[in-house]
Amino acid sequence: LSPSFARLASSTAAGSNGDGSRDGNSSNASRSISDSTSTSSDSSSDSSARSGSGSSGGESASWIERYLPAPVQPFAHLARLDKPTGTWLLAWPCFWSIALAAPAGALPDPLLLFLFGSGAVLLRGAGCTINDLLDQDFDAKVARTRTRPLPAGAVTPLGASSFLGLQLLLGLGILVQLNTYSQVLGAASLPLVFSYPLMKRFTHWPQAYLGLVFNWGALLGWAAVHGSLNLPAVLPLYAGGICWTLVYDTIYAHQDKADDITAGVKSTALLFAHRTPLYLSLFGAASIASLAAAGSAVNLGSPYYAALAAAGAHMAWQIASTNYDNREDCYSKFASNWTFGALVFAGIVAGKLFGV
Repeated sequence: LSPSFARLASSTAAGSNGDGSRDGNSSNASRSISDSTSTSSDSSSDSSARSGSGSSGGESASWIERYLPAPVQPFAHLARLDKPTGTWLLAWPCFWSIALAAPAGALPDPLLLFLFGSGAVLLRGAGCTINDLLDQDFDAKVARTRTRPLPAGAVTPLGASSFLGLQLLLGLGILVQLNTYSQVLGAASLPLVFSYPLMKRFTHWPQAYLGLVFNWGALLGWAAVHGSLNLPAVLPLYAGGICWTLVYDTIYAHQDKADDITAGVKSTALLFAHRTPLYLSLFGAASIASLAAAGSAVNLGSPYYAALAAAGAHMAWQIASTNYDNREDCYSKFASNWTFGALVFAGIVAGKLFGV
């Protein structure tokens, strides 16, 4: 795996201007974005026409339109219930941690998997609602997001705020099912959840901040099993998840880079520009190394490392094959990270059951 990342990084660096300066990156980024704006805009228009919620990869009518009452539909779109990729990306680190905390030879606790899965649906929906409340003016300027319920006027800010309160109340109902240590640890994540949407205004690293939020379950899952934290195990798991988030959310952010410049918001997609494959290769390698360290801390067996190698190969494929100027391809590669999360989870379970 390491040679694969190294070859990718080497080939990317060879194709760069080699001066290492941020000015060079910015200049090339501007030219690249300018050249690709027409293609990206066409792709976005096609995508928006197909999607009732203004998100890439949408379809003409989701299950929301087919099965839910009309007054409920905008709120379901606000929570992105028809787009489960984000929910899975939030749930996988929780599942990894619960499985990692299981005794040797045992499966992860099914009740905890259910509670954390349900919590991921609610917390992801709440996070999207917070994001849309804070970003509705920005969303109105971005092709992919201008048809979301708030900028489109399908939901009022008061209605969205009330819906947010309902989601948080239901989430609290799940949190109180856990031990006291987990309740405190879970509540400690809320400042991160509420402040994340503001990061794109101040830093080019909102993707790193999202990693802190989306991988909190790597800490919380272990705490739910044991009522404490095994730092040598959970900190590498958390770090590996953060680096993974930097990979997939940078790919995702490339969908909006032209609109982000217009709206005045920042992202790693704009910061890395044409050197994105190089930087993502570094973060990808760091993710795999950190996840390997987490497995070593609890003596996972060889099946885990085989699955981790497959996950690393999948990540390397994403980084190398993505067309960073094509919105549909960026969304497709982003969505494929379900596979990465599933491979790591399956590896942990197999390492617990069969590893020596």
